[in-house]
Amino acid sequence: MSRSAHPAGPRHADVLPEGHYSAPPADLNVLDPKVWSRTVTRDAQGALTVGGIEVARLAEEFGTPAYFMDEADFRARCRSWREAFGTEADVFYAGKAFLSRAIVKWLYEEGLNLDVCSGGELATALSAGMPAERIAFHGNNKSEAEIERAVEAGVGRIVLDSFQEIVRVAHIAQRLGKVQPVLIRVTVGVEAHTHEFIATAHEDQKFGIALAGGQAAEAVRRALKLDGLELLGIHSHIGSQIFDMAGFEVSARRVVQLLAAIRDEHGVELPEIDLGGGLGIAYTSEDDPREPHEIAKALSEIVARECDSAGLRAPRISVEPGRAIVGPTAFTLYRVGTVKPLEGLRTYVSVDGGMSDNIRTALYDAEYSVALVSRTSTAEPMLSRVVGKHCESGDIVVKDAFLPADLAPGDLIAVPATGAYCRSMASNYNHALRPPVVAVHDGEARVIIRRETEEDLLALDVG
Repeated sequence: MSRSAHPAGPRHADVLPEGHYSAPPADLNVLDPKVWSRTVTRDAQGALTVGGIEVARLAEEFGTPAYFMDEADFRARCRSWREAFGTEADVFYAGKAFLSRAIVKWLYEEGLNLDVCSGGELATALSAGMPAERIAFHGNNKSEAEIERAVEAGVGRIVLDSFQEIVRVAHIAQRLGKVQPVLIRVTVGVEAHTHEFIATAHEDQKFGIALAGGQAAEAVRRALKLDGLELLGIHSHIGSQIFDMAGFEVSARRVVQLLAAIRDEHGVELPEIDLGGGLGIAYTSEDDPREPHEIAKALSEIVARECDSAGLRAPRISVEPGRAIVGPTAFTLYRVGTVKPLEGLRTYVSVDGGMSDNIRTALYDAEYSVALVSRTSTAEPMLSRVVGKHCESGDIVVKDAFLPADLAPGDLIAVPATGAYCRSMASNYNHALRPPVVAVHDGEARVIIRRETEEDLLALDVG
């Protein structure tokens, strides 16, 4: 798969697409470092370890299914992004990918800012001690209560998403006696090469104010006139799980052209542009993600070139990696329940989780890797589909992968690269209990989000 491709492919097929795999891996026991976090390895007995702890011990202590997060890897990725962009740019971790109070503390300690998109994410950030001025608040339909809390807290940026929101934020800020720094989110008409549901910069979708038809220019005019707002710049986000930089180049060019038009009409050079996030990660060995220093260099050069052409001072750049930081740092550990061969097709491997802990395969046709991790095996590879225990035929975790033919009930298998959007989008479908998130670091493991209990479910059911 090239950088311009996306793991969201054709909708579920009844059989494996011809040519999808030319051959099974040469060795099913080998772990591809592209898709596993940095401290994952196999011990002398062949069992997977993370942070120096073997998975059987983790399963015994914390149960399955469970998400295990490599804290050292998460922190290292934060540092890589911060160092790649240096002091001349801002890195905002996109909390929607996965957020908890522990994550907020790690971000603060590693020098990253935080992007939130709901009142709940804002509450989590503030409760964990993230300074409000290091928080940006997104969302296409923020409630008045959410806006008021953000303004009162003093968040560093509110990203305005509509004409109504321009007035709404200004009114609330004036009522509170504040001037709120804002960005205007602009849809620049870029078709990012990604799944339809996560492409966000073409005109026909819910986010932002269209550049086409002069709408973005009108939004700028209105924001500059309102006393309760301090317009800092323009925000653009073109989608998610993107490998190709071409879309960012087109987006940056159009944003800079807007900045030049603002200067010419209003005599103001806005000091910031936010190019969003959406950079892809490796879910399978075929994926080829870019490193943070490559991305930083490419984006900086694009903006500098376009600003030079337009005669503008280069604005301060912001980026919002979320998946690119947290996605590779975690895996989901499952226990095999049943193994069901279908002659001439594949073997269905049922695990104790499913679409309630990873909806992405059902929602986007996303592809994942999977491995037997409680032991090694010399058995022949078998074409497998890893499925959950929910009452849905679309309850698929890994559509097509090779697992050892001696796989048996009770074995532990793990799906890597589940740090982003899996726990965030987890549900209680079939009254499943959402799994815990366990941070592993230097031989120690601790729960950062506990497993739900039946008492938790029943506490919400008022009868």
